[in-house]
Amino acid sequence: MRDKKDTNTLDLFTATPQPKKRKYVRKTEPRAMVRRTDPDTSRAAANTIDATALEQRVYEVICSFPNGCISDDIVRLIPEHGVQTVSPRYAKLIRKGFVVDTGERRQGAAGRGQRVMRRAD
Repeated sequence: MRDKKDTNTLDLFTATPQPKKRKYVRKTEPRAMVRRTDPDTSRAAANTIDATALEQRVYEVICSFPNGCISDDIVRLIPEHGVQTVSPRYAKLIRKGFVVDTGERRQGAAGRGQRVMRRAD
């Protein structure tokens, strides 16, 4: 009598490794990007930005640096956005649990220390 093959067991020689699941950043509402005291122009600007897509892009770039990266590294890979657009995404990504500030500082192109951001494990 032949034993049935156990379908719950992986065959180490024929099994293909499964790719890591891609994490998606949760939606950021425009009202979360402005303070009550901000002028109406800031509110209008917040409504024109797709903050979630920008956070996702920044997160993906941070993930591409296993030892963490600084703002200069991110801006180099997303040249269409300046540091003033990229760096505000850190706070949201930290709050959402996607990235961490390592506490380390690296010197940027301007000679100042920049915090090192890394994907949260």
